[in-house]
Amino acid sequence: MWNQIAADERLARAEAFVRENPELTAVAVAVALVAIAGGYLLFRARWTSGVRFRRLLAEQEEIAVLMHPNPDPDAMSAALGVASLASQVGVDATVQYPGQIRHQENRAFRTVLDLDLEPIEHVSDLAAESVVLVDHNEPRGFAGADGVLPAAVVDHHPGDGAGELFTDVRTDYGATASVVAEYFEENDATPVPPDKHASETDSDLTLPTDTATGLLYGILADTKHLTVGASEPDFAAAAYVYPGVDQDRLDRIANPAVDAEVLEVKARAIAGRRIEGSFAVADVGGVNNVDAIPQAADELIQLEGVSAVVVIGERDGTVHLSGRSRDDRVHMGNAIESVLADVENGDGGGHSRMGGGTVAPRIDPTSDDAPETVDRDDLADSLFRAMAGDV
Repeated sequence: MWNQIAADERLARAEAFVRENPELTAVAVAVALVAIAGGYLLFRARWTSGVRFRRLLAEQEEIAVLMHPNPDPDAMSAALGVASLASQVGVDATVQYPGQIRHQENRAFRTVLDLDLEPIEHVSDLAAESVVLVDHNEPRGFAGADGVLPAAVVDHHPGDGAGELFTDVRTDYGATASVVAEYFEENDATPVPPDKHASETDSDLTLPTDTATGLLYGILADTKHLTVGASEPDFAAAAYVYPGVDQDRLDRIANPAVDAEVLEVKARAIAGRRIEGSFAVADVGGVNNVDAIPQAADELIQLEGVSAVVVIGERDGTVHLSGRSRDDRVHMGNAIESVLADVENGDGGGHSRMGGGTVAPRIDPTSDDAPETVDRDDLADSLFRAMAGDV
């Protein structure tokens, strides 16, 4: 009873103080609100990128997970991971891409993991207003791409692109798949072994077997089996997803049948290569499968005495370049970018170890003549100069 009387007296005194000192009370309330807001921001700042990304996904009704043109295993596995995480928080996700999936490794990846991927040609084909870019940070490869403002960007390539709500670009990682794998780990997702079902785990979130298998292959593909460009997080991500990997499906993806044209283009590149010092340039002429060009570059860079190489090929009037470097003096992306910057309709770039580009034909709408193409001999000379540092 006495405690109740004392409490009533304290409440009465507090009410009297508020009536007599409204300004001071307002200041005290404002200070309290600032303290609460500051505490919340500090708490939120401690959220990992993976937790913030999951919360962002959960706020959407549906998303379009957009890969770069002609997606590779890293892009496809990262998109698969984002879509899996989205579905587990109740969000519909559609994985889309411009271009084509032609490389035998990429086709095998899609087929073995039974991926549902939608091609797009125009911005109106996007499945949702909320777009998540994976493995690139600026939309490209389809009409209206310049007008797309992605909600989120998850990537490991250098660039100026950013998401409106979320941006995570880690250029020190060897693969975007490593970033996405880390998101699952930071949300305490349990990898599900191929001989078990997700319902057998106690975790609210899981890393499904197909997603784990895809992420591991994405990491291995973009780091050449953790030997080129891999960092400590790539090894950690591979170790995390490994318990959920289906070894049989992983082997089927890694060892697909090779197209006969790919072997022919590789042979033409080796036989027709030009060598200057330790640099090589090979013009393989016309190709039906442009993915044979980077595969030829992968083959040439393994030749003894060759430290940097660019392979040139042409399809439907467009010249394609693919370069590889294991020479610390040659930043392949910068070399190709510098050469094509001086070529009309040329566009190129990439990493220090890997680069590529294209030169579209010059079309004169007032003339009936065939489109003009770049002089590939001059292009080869420029590439040699660029690799030698004469840029």
